[in-house]
Amino acid sequence: MTISSDTALLVIDAQESFRQRTDDWAATANPAVLDNIALLVAHAREVGDPVVWITHSEPGTGGVFDPTNGFVRVIEEFEPRESEDALTKTTVNAFGSTDLEQRLQRAGIRRVVVCGIRTEQCCETTARIAADLGFEVEFVTDATTTSAIPAHGALTAVSGHDIMRRTESILAARGFATVTSTRERVVATAGV
Repeated sequence: MTISSDTALLVIDAQESFRQRTDDWAATANPAVLDNIALLVAHAREVGDPVVWITHSEPGTGGVFDPTNGFVRVIEEFEPRESEDALTKTTVNAFGSTDLEQRLQRAGIRRVVVCGIRTEQCCETTARIAADLGFEVEFVTDATTTSAIPAHGALTAVSGHDIMRRTESILAARGFATVTSTRERVVATAGV
């Protein structure tokens, strides 16, 4: 991990696996997610913040997250650099099944910026764990996305937009993260 900043951008699960779920991907709550992630990556590189690419893997399942099927890779439009860390996790959060915490500590990282796919799952859980570990966390909601949760038994359906708003509220109100937008993140740290 290249060290020139105390901030790292964590790009979580921006991987081809999700696009293979075509109906789910077509109904994503935030169609601008990939553009916003690309802006964050370009900005991080410009200001010298390390970018960490994290993918999710479910070995032996036979599904789109099984690495044997070839979809556990960063989305094609992104081009991770050889100098950027790439980790594969098997847990919902990016810390539990990787050495992410140790890598960040060795690099002197104090603040993480979280973006990626599945706002309320891998992104939110990683943000919460990062806060528990003592990192300052910025959660860039418009650089995350999720899908609706259908009704199940007595439970009602929840829209992707409602899930995203709930995540923002919980992270901010409970002190886990500063919730921001791509534009706010880029403008606030321009020329750093």
